[in-house]
Amino acid sequence: MIHQFINFVIRPPRADYNPDQYLWERDFTLAGRAYKRQDLELTNARGHTLQCSHYLPSPFPEDSSLPCVVYCHGNSGCRADANEAAVILLPSNITVFTLDFSGSGLSDGDYVSLGWHERDDLKIVVSYLRSNKQISRIGLWGRSMGAVTCLLYGAEDPSIAGMVLDSAFSNLYVLMMELVDVYKIRLPKFTVKMAVQYMRRVIEKKAKFDIMDLNCLQVAPKTFIPALFGHAKDDKFIQTSHSDLIYKSYAGLLHKIISGVHSAGSDAASSSYAPAAIATKKSVGDLSEIAPMTPTVGPVHDQDGTLNCHDTLNLQDRPNGQNEECCSYTSSNRESWGRCSSLGGSDGESSDFTAVHNGHQKVYTTSLQPEQQKSLDLKKEVKKKKKVPIAPKKPKSEKLEKLEGLGKRLRLCILKRVNHRRHHT
Repeated sequence: MIHQFINFVIRPPRADYNPDQYLWERDFTLAGRAYKRQDLELTNARGHTLQCSHYLPSPFPEDSSLPCVVYCHGNSGCRADANEAAVILLPSNITVFTLDFSGSGLSDGDYVSLGWHERDDLKIVVSYLRSNKQISRIGLWGRSMGAVTCLLYGAEDPSIAGMVLDSAFSNLYVLMMELVDVYKIRLPKFTVKMAVQYMRRVIEKKAKFDIMDLNCLQVAPKTFIPALFGHAKDDKFIQTSHSDLIYKSYAGLLHKIISGVHSAGSDAASSSYAPAAIATKKSVGDLSEIAPMTPTVGPVHDQDGTLNCHDTLNLQDRPNGQNEECCSYTSSNRESWGRCSSLGGSDGESSDFTAVHNGHQKVYTTSLQPEQQKSLDLKKEVKKKKKVPIAPKKPKSEKLEKLEGLGKRLRLCILKRVNHRRHHT
């Protein structure tokens, strides 16, 4: 059992997939624009080859640079997990870079380290993007193990523009002790602690890292990068208390969302979850500070300086040249990695998202077309005209009187029938 738990930590199920089947196509269309997938290989400090993909506009705008978000997958995930992020980021003129960490997916390596060695893989990726003149700012988006990787790297590189941290754990040792209760392992506490110490030695020998060093609470007070925290309320694998602890000790500008982001089921360790459908029938406005397009909605703050996303937002119409169909793809067998689920949505829906940019929390939203808005207004007016005045409700005393009268009539009818039967006999 101990060796199974060790493999659960450093050798979870590995994603074996076909990039041409589970990634976006090499040339595809999204939100009425053309994009391309550029596959490449990088080598980390340990000599492992990392399989990477970079999603870019096709053709790339001349004499301009665009921001890039690096997506970091979970412990059993791969670069295909970034498909959902690409749906949101690419229409906003933000390129997406994703990779298989060492020990995951199609990259080299035998073990994962839940963020410890993955931090060095991320450093190689950021160095590559820094050398690319087409990339301006760099942001990080991590989930589970990927979120811990972003935190560990962000403490070393304050030049990162912003981070999205989804379901990070605060301390690996604490998480392992919690999993004992989650999986109902009935052993005395001192026995569990002895087993964890044995696992610590085995993991350090195999994966070359100490589980006691993997503590995000030590790096959070030293990190000043703007961050958006997300966690699921019903997450049983990594409980929300982990994000709360990191959130409280984090030094940078931050915002927190507790919602259904990281669901935990029977395969809680797996990163290949089925996310909620994202509406993609409408394009999202470009970032005002990145692309010279129509200004988007700015951040709304209350008097106390906190972000208020519930105030009235000025919606903007879609560009006239926008195509109605924003998603076109050739392969129809995108089943297991969340590709097809991300392309759902109806024409009447508007896609909205939150982005961290320059230390501010911004809410971007797309509005309905003017014709659709007019038709909705007409329907509302017709409904108002058709409203019939509702008669005032009768007081309870009248209802009681009527019920009593009805009861008396029923009694009389029953008595008459009984008397009639007696006379007849």
